[in-house]
Amino acid sequence: MLKQRTPMTRKTPMKRSAIARSSPAPKMTARRKPKARPGRDQAALDVCRGVQCYLRLVGVCLGASGAATVVPAHSNQGIHGKGKGIKAFDRFTVPACHACHAEIDSGNRMTRAQKALAWDTAYFAWEPVRAQRFTALGKTLSALPISKIVPRGDHL
Repeated sequence: MLKQRTPMTRKTPMKRSAIARSSPAPKMTARRKPKARPGRDQAALDVCRGVQCYLRLVGVCLGASGAATVVPAHSNQGIHGKGKGIKAFDRFTVPACHACHAEIDSGNRMTRAQKALAWDTAYFAWEPVRAQRFTALGKTLSALPISKIVPRGDHL
């Protein structure tokens, strides 16, 4: 078998060319549109922004210093539409700072029942304020069956 002792070299350099595409390149968008899902209500999410944290978990809440991190925290209870890989309906959100939201969703300081009770307490404090904000903005919540609105007490 013959071996080549010197590496192969090109006599002329390779020409640069554009990548050959079978179809035009897809346009990039700034932000992906959220997946359509039941219970989606952008107005309910927007109302939660720019207010104080309503969860106020002791030893966790950032208080006034965390006002910039307040986002809507969805319920983790099945009676509000939550399931494996599925968020609860947007109507069941509470404004929460980053620290409280992380503790409710994946923290280990509280049991599931304590988290449900803390979320329910915050929700019932937030509900009248949310209604006032909706009226001031001239918006309405999307309609849901009454069984999804009234907690039945089987989540504890």
